[in-house]
Amino acid sequence: MPSRIEDFAGPWRLSKEIADRRGPDGRFGGVARIEPADGAWAYSEAGRLQLDGAAPLSAERRYLWVPAADGVDVSFDDGRPFHHLPFDGGGAAHDCDPDRYRVIYDFGGWPLFWEARWEVSGPRKDYTMICRYRR
Repeated sequence: MPSRIEDFAGPWRLSKEIADRRGPDGRFGGVARIEPADGAWAYSEAGRLQLDGAAPLSAERRYLWVPAADGVDVSFDDGRPFHHLPFDGGGAAHDCDPDRYRVIYDFGGWPLFWEARWEVSGPRKDYTMICRYRR
């Protein structure tokens, strides 16, 4: 299990499985990078998103990771708080009215593999997304 933010540094192969209870399901494949950036850490991911029945799309995300005593405080790239990633795994939540994002981090395969399982619900959202990170 990670014990400091530096343990995440570098590139990770990233795959996502999206099970959307309202459809369509999807898959993502790409690379996530975690790199030092002005006293914090920049998380970026880029790859291809394939939604069932649609043409593949390029997809990117960026977050800011700030070291905390027991994990990482994750913010959106504009600085708004998102959630806390605990080094010992477990859950966190983010309310983005009217939507709710819950995540469970699993570091059972650390340092070669880890995953985040998201449950997202709201008036227009109802999906599970499993994100798998591999060295």
